[in-house]
Amino acid sequence: MTGKRRPKIGLVAGGLGAYWPQFPDLLPTLEASAAYVSERIQRYDAEVVDAGFISDAQQGAVAAEKLRAAGCDLIIGFLTTYMTATMLMPVAQKTGAPVLLINLQPTESMDHSTVDTGQWLAYCGACPLPEMANTFRRAGVEFRSVSGYLREERAWTKIGQWVSAAGVRKVLRNGRHGLMGHLYPGMYDVSTDLTMVNSQFGGHVEILEFDDLRVRVDAVTDEQAAAKVAEAESVFEVDASVAAGDLEWGARVAVGLEQLVTDFDLDSIAYYHRGLAGEIHERLGAGMILGASLLTARGLPAVGEYELRTSVAMLVMDVLGAGGSFTEFQALDFERGHVEMGHDGPAHLAISSGKPLLRGLGVYHGKRGYGVSVEFDVAHGPVTLLGVGQSQDGRYELVAAEGEVVDGPLMRIGNTTSRVDFGRNPGEWVDAWSASGVAHHWALGTGHRLGDLRAVSSLLGVPLVEV
Repeated sequence: MTGKRRPKIGLVAGGLGAYWPQFPDLLPTLEASAAYVSERIQRYDAEVVDAGFISDAQQGAVAAEKLRAAGCDLIIGFLTTYMTATMLMPVAQKTGAPVLLINLQPTESMDHSTVDTGQWLAYCGACPLPEMANTFRRAGVEFRSVSGYLREERAWTKIGQWVSAAGVRKVLRNGRHGLMGHLYPGMYDVSTDLTMVNSQFGGHVEILEFDDLRVRVDAVTDEQAAAKVAEAESVFEVDASVAAGDLEWGARVAVGLEQLVTDFDLDSIAYYHRGLAGEIHERLGAGMILGASLLTARGLPAVGEYELRTSVAMLVMDVLGAGGSFTEFQALDFERGHVEMGHDGPAHLAISSGKPLLRGLGVYHGKRGYGVSVEFDVAHGPVTLLGVGQSQDGRYELVAAEGEVVDGPLMRIGNTTSRVDFGRNPGEWVDAWSASGVAHHWALGTGHRLGDLRAVSSLLGVPLVEV
């Protein structure tokens, strides 16, 4: 991740100081475990603030102040042995950050035939976990935990998911989302209350005009446009159907769009403009696909149809390393048991099975204008869908499903396209997905990511609906 996306992880380990004079070998053992945990967390793509090892409530208060000042995105408390709730409560309360408690005993099992009390206490990190949970709950502090043993990869996979989720939380809380143009007429499901975006995800929505893009496209030089055409020809296979003038126009719009994103410091952008009779705003809207796809491939989702909530879903998937491409239903194949999905327009090039194609289209279905469109097949293998739904009371919900992209015949009409097998009748699956409250667009990313999304849901405080 870039520095803007790397989460700041606060770490504190501890145990009950009354044990140290009773069992002289215990503290060195626990400190060695804490050092391993610190080193292991340092391997994640995150900035780690290590508050050290605490032995009583006073040291806990000092650690709390250090982590509060650091402005952490996630606090990890390592329960090395029994410790009282008073030692970690100030950390949870003062920092205001989500808290993850980890209980990792030294090995899979004790040697019960030789263990003494001091050695047993090194395996006793589970003992304070219910105490912490009970106390945090009574204090209104959200808590989650991972229990296992020190070198157990299952446990570290779960810890890694929480670290990744902290990265998503940071990006959304500080994100700047561009919204340019106007709602596609009639699409009630994608209309977005901007206050809800800020109140539930954080961040800022910047309202843009297509004229903000127009003046930047007007300023593009012939040299800049030629360089962008060359970039497109290196990234894409250019189909014979692409007119040279359409590619050059798409390149100019791409350069202007990059400048717009830079000037407004955006992390995502959603756009739509209907336009009239070939005037400049219609031409700008029709010329967006090349530049929007290149931006999306760089990790800055750019989507059509004014779909702000889907650009947010794509950003979440990209931060998780899954790509995330703009997607909707295309058809159902009951013969093969597949759901066909994809979209015309911007796409995430990282999920393509091969070199993507630029195809010339004489018409964009349901939209004014014409020009170049991106076409590719999604790489075969596990995928996850993620959409942002909204309930009657205005609350957002993450809606997700796991499936597998499989082989089969595909359309060649300038769309991203894939066949997804969900392991059940495609009609029944579509009914279940549609009943979830998701809008008619969503992000499609690579890999099975429900574990990551459960952690994201917890840290954001936004429910996750699994289909």
